[in-house]
Amino acid sequence: MTFFVALCCFVLAQAQIPTRCDPPKQWEGKIHRVARGSSVKPENERVKVSYDETNQRVREITESPFTPKPGQETYEVIYLHKTKREYRINLATRKCNVSTITRPFMSLGIPPSATFNGFASLGVHAISEQSLNIQEWETSVYDNRFSVVLTTPDCIPVQYTHYIPPSSTIVSTYFDLNLGINDESVFTPPSECNQ
Repeated sequence: MTFFVALCCFVLAQAQIPTRCDPPKQWEGKIHRVARGSSVKPENERVKVSYDETNQRVREITESPFTPKPGQETYEVIYLHKTKREYRINLATRKCNVSTITRPFMSLGIPPSATFNGFASLGVHAISEQSLNIQEWETSVYDNRFSVVLTTPDCIPVQYTHYIPPSSTIVSTYFDLNLGINDESVFTPPSECNQ
């Protein structure tokens, strides 16, 4: 009898361990990014994004800084990780700066070394279809810590947090996501970048 009870407890415990999921490989949407204590400027902005994990490319367009300052610049940035190129286009002057990407492509999925932090719900459970179930995972790479929050069971990114020692944090919150890439040409650098 004791063995049976122990077996039942083990099965119930195993049922609570989440399975890893894979987020969509291609999507478009928006990001609200807040950066504190880092060199990322502006510190608080809304960005329109096209994300293509399959081809390791990302395009971001500054939609609006939350606290615009006089003379603050806005950009379109295209990251092409397979060719290790970054194209940063000033939206006012159309000047393009081309540089080399030295960091690897970061998937918005669950990192292989991540540990599960827990489940939660956003919204109200008591009202039908007014809540969203989420799961949180966390990992460390060198001294940096990463936390990713995804919906469950669909694995849609909700929030990605990057903690950079000693006191920097970048929080990206995702919303208005649409699956797929509407126009693949958004990853083609504009002609200003060929000069």
